[in-house]
Amino acid sequence: NPTSLNPLLCDPSDHTYNTLFLTPLQLCVPVTALTCYFYIPPPPLPPPIVFSGIFRDTKTMAEDNSQPQQQENEKSRFLEFRSIPYGTKRDGELVLNRYSSLLTNGYEFPGAQAMLYAAGIKSQEDMRKKPQVGVASVWWEGNPCKYVLDLGKTVKEGLENNGMIGWQFNTIGVSDAITMSNQGMRFSLQSRDIIADSIETTTCAQHHDANISIPGCDKNMPGCVMAMARHNRPSIMIYGGSIKGGYSERLHQPVNISSCFEAHGALMYGKISEADLDDVVKHACPGPGGCGGMYTANTMATAIEAMGLTLPGSSTTPAESPAKMRECLRASEAIRICLERDIKPRDLITRESFENAMVVTMIMGGSTNAVLHFLAMSHTADLDLTIDDFQRVSDKIPYLADLKPSGKYMVADLAEIGGMPSVLKFLIHANLVNGDIPTVTGKTLRENCESAPSLDLGQDIIRPLSNPIKSSGHIRILKGNLAPGGAVAKITGKEGKVFVGKARVYDGEPALISSLERGEIRPDENTVLCVRYEGPKGGPGMPEQLKTSAVLMGAGLRNVALITDGRYSGVMTLQVGHIVPEAQVGGPIAILKDGDIVTINAETNQISMSASDGEIASRLKSWKAPRLKVTRGTLAKYVHLVGDASHGVRL
Repeated sequence: NPTSLNPLLCDPSDHTYNTLFLTPLQLCVPVTALTCYFYIPPPPLPPPIVFSGIFRDTKTMAEDNSQPQQQENEKSRFLEFRSIPYGTKRDGELVLNRYSSLLTNGYEFPGAQAMLYAAGIKSQEDMRKKPQVGVASVWWEGNPCKYVLDLGKTVKEGLENNGMIGWQFNTIGVSDAITMSNQGMRFSLQSRDIIADSIETTTCAQHHDANISIPGCDKNMPGCVMAMARHNRPSIMIYGGSIKGGYSERLHQPVNISSCFEAHGALMYGKISEADLDDVVKHACPGPGGCGGMYTANTMATAIEAMGLTLPGSSTTPAESPAKMRECLRASEAIRICLERDIKPRDLITRESFENAMVVTMIMGGSTNAVLHFLAMSHTADLDLTIDDFQRVSDKIPYLADLKPSGKYMVADLAEIGGMPSVLKFLIHANLVNGDIPTVTGKTLRENCESAPSLDLGQDIIRPLSNPIKSSGHIRILKGNLAPGGAVAKITGKEGKVFVGKARVYDGEPALISSLERGEIRPDENTVLCVRYEGPKGGPGMPEQLKTSAVLMGAGLRNVALITDGRYSGVMTLQVGHIVPEAQVGGPIAILKDGDIVTINAETNQISMSASDGEIASRLKSWKAPRLKVTRGTLAKYVHLVGDASHGVRL
């Protein structure tokens, strides 16, 4: 009876592992085809893991987070691929196809060669001599960043013009703006790791000799860099570029994606009409590109340029510009240099380059998401970066860039005064950035910036060191009895340095938004709004809460602070996120109550609640973990594997 033997029809709740393993064998004969099934005993199973439902219970997960991995200090290992030794020559020429030639030379893999001919390789000479470069576009159509597919075609054209073979492929993405404040946002952060997995998989499985990745949205950039650090083959990142600024004819003012959320808050409190909101929404995004302020996408792009992983100016060249197309064509020249000189990602992704990245993030007023991504990227490259490094850099680096969301300019405006090369030139001359690190061009960062124009003294987008927006960095690492494992605050200097207020606690962002819609937040008293169970496991996926901060800003509620174990974006009053431990694993934020006094001190870098140690211990003792929100699908797998925010929410 085939039905009784079909593993796919077995009861999925049966974990007794008694399912038959069946292997089909096709026997081709002149008349018909017979399918024979042979029983093959399954391999011995490892000792069973204790599960609660599908996943371990929250208490076990919390214990796992508190215990170091047994082999934490052991150097990470990836699958080792054979390659032709660097410096090998064939017919007097340097071998550049060090990985693909293992498939394309000789007769060991004739099937692979046949498939490559079918894919487009034109001659045996091309097959045997030309390096194969993967061109990875983080592309999906329902997003303003969809133009990166066309950029990939231009990159491929440049590769072919420079004697290489370009293979385009795509990976998935998630638009943070589209998923903001809805359930889709739970998939955003995990897309970073899926992107890294996808690029690593195709690069390694297809034996590509190099990679050029073209990201456009927030989590795209760190995903691409994490993939580089894994496969460690010559690589370049081309940022898709920023969107142009929009303009509302009804309100007679510039608008951008954040304006939509702020306008929603203004509508809720009767400050604008529905027609005004419709006009803002219609004109906020006038074309392709990443969100145009110093949000996560541009934060990561500028930082990665400071690390030497992009061509000069990539991070600030607008999406709709001839310069972006020229950059795509020039990428082939740089990747050829990397192949010829054996410049690999791990030669560039170093402690020194991460120092540059952190400095640039502070200078530019970058997103707090950079903390998560730098930690994950550095871990992938086997580097020891911690949240305390961010505080160290923040203590000595000023905040200079007057860019949205906390300032008035867009990244497109920055491009008009020289872009990131001019900014880096300024910072190198000021000894704030290390200009001697190597880059994908084969030159140092300093050499890349030499020809860039110096920042004009009359411009006010990048302040002089003598007149900073804030004399220290805007990102602060807070700790205290509410966040023993750390938290991340964004302090731009406009919010004050100390905030004390009564807690109003919400289990999830939707509950807070509903409260705002009902007008329950009083404008006449200091209030600390706590949004919990939004962490990596509790969210799940540590969703970002731009809508909350934008609505508060649009509503004009200035005497409030926001704290969360999730992520946040935008600027209003004091905001503290990434609280560790998160509520789902029993962090102190889980037992915060309405009316508790919360103190946020950006001078001493502390966040605390008024409850005594004894009271906190008593509350934690009676606390019970809520059920996990998901038990199947990709998020369920993510919840099972993900770590905390103070370690980059890495898997």
